[in-house]
Amino acid sequence: MYTASMVLHRRFLPIVILLLNSASLVHAAEGPRQYLKKPPAWFATDDARRIATNILSHQADLGGWPKNIDTTAEPYTGDRNDLKPTFDNSATTDQLRFLAHIFNATHDAKYRDAFGKGYDYILKAQYPTGGWPQFYPPPAKTYHRHITFNDDAMLRLMLFLRETYTAADYAFLEDARKAAARAAFDRGVDCILKCQVKVDGKLTAWCAQHDEKDYSPRPARTFELASLSGSESAGIVRLLMSLDHPKPEVIQSVDAAVAWFESAKLTGIKVVQQPDKAAPKGVNKVVVQDPTAPPIWARFYEIETNKPIYADRDGVAKPNLADIGYERRNGYAWLGYWPQTLLEKEYPAWKARR
Repeated sequence: MYTASMVLHRRFLPIVILLLNSASLVHAAEGPRQYLKKPPAWFATDDARRIATNILSHQADLGGWPKNIDTTAEPYTGDRNDLKPTFDNSATTDQLRFLAHIFNATHDAKYRDAFGKGYDYILKAQYPTGGWPQFYPPPAKTYHRHITFNDDAMLRLMLFLRETYTAADYAFLEDARKAAARAAFDRGVDCILKCQVKVDGKLTAWCAQHDEKDYSPRPARTFELASLSGSESAGIVRLLMSLDHPKPEVIQSVDAAVAWFESAKLTGIKVVQQPDKAAPKGVNKVVVQDPTAPPIWARFYEIETNKPIYADRDGVAKPNLADIGYERRNGYAWLGYWPQTLLEKEYPAWKARR
């Protein structure tokens, strides 16, 4: 457990959908996700095979897929050494889901084999401490090596792995691989519990990144400081609440995180886009007073004080959104309603079942 002194299952489907459709994923290419709700018969069509061929062409030799590219639109014709597989921005998991669907429809071994290669890439990437970096193999020095809750990267991997040993779509998977996935998921839960930050002996929330060895909060990009996250922590709590038979330490973790969200909510304000002729895009994001506004949360909170913090690319923490420059102020989600539904509906329903 890090302390501040150290610096699918059906009934849970709404929780999973909220996580997978979070604002952090909107910028990712639609890619294979747009086809995953197609009926099973469609995956036996020539159109599905054409798309699968495109997906296979983008699979890196390591097993994963690159991000921010629509891997379904056209075949990859570039240098294969330029394919950089990652788990960021929804990469890799949706391609694997597509391959599972098309293998079930066609029984073509090339789809099963490509799935297995990507599946093993995910399993291999997990640290002994239970977390996942942004990609594998992880770099030696940059922030990408840290346990990555940022933009729900690790949670997406865990949800996918659980899906593969609980859903009928993956009946083709060997028992040994399913067992490995179950063990990886359980290690991931243990990692989450150990990453939860304690301040003055009290459990709070999580940072967007944690050290892969000692679980301590770590920074990422220069404006993403080591802090408590009002965004990523919401997804983590939803995953913990989706566990069938939560252990006492899981229940304690969820209760503590919800209490932290209550303590961290900001009232009487909202974020608006105001016309600004002097601004590069003619508008400017500002925080305004509004006593009728619902509670809102900051993306980042200073660990020791629980005060919201904002930063430019110089990495200097500022107390107000208006204190940072136009580019970062308008190009990042600094405030949002990430835990609103969690607090109002999901958590009370979860507690009622305990």
